[in-house]
Amino acid sequence: QVQLVESGGGLVQPGGSLTLSCAASETILSFYAMAWYRQAPGKQRELVASMTHAGSTKYADSVKGRFTISRDNAKNTVYLEMNSLEPEDTAVYYCNALRTISIYWGQGTQVTVSS
Repeated sequence: QVQLVESGGGLVQPGGSLTLSCAASETILSFYAMAWYRQAPGKQRELVASMTHAGSTKYADSVKGRFTISRDNAKNTVYLEMNSLEPEDTAVYYCNALRTISIYWGQGTQVTVSS
């Protein structure tokens, strides 16, 4: 069973930065794509950023120019660098990995943006 373990969440002031990590138990190049989602209280889970096996990236409009998804193939880890954080970015952030017929999720990491 594939395991995805997120880390790096926490409390940060508006305008601050955080970098989330997602460590996979298998080589990340075995996945068609990996992504970060988030879910704020009372809201649906939404796609934040994704990266395909080929390296193509996609971002939600609300985070374009502020967030960057990247990966380290040798460490089987995907990152989400978050800059200029806003209170609206407060949510639980989940790592996601796709194969042809399978979807895997991490347990989530809390990000709170507050002064």
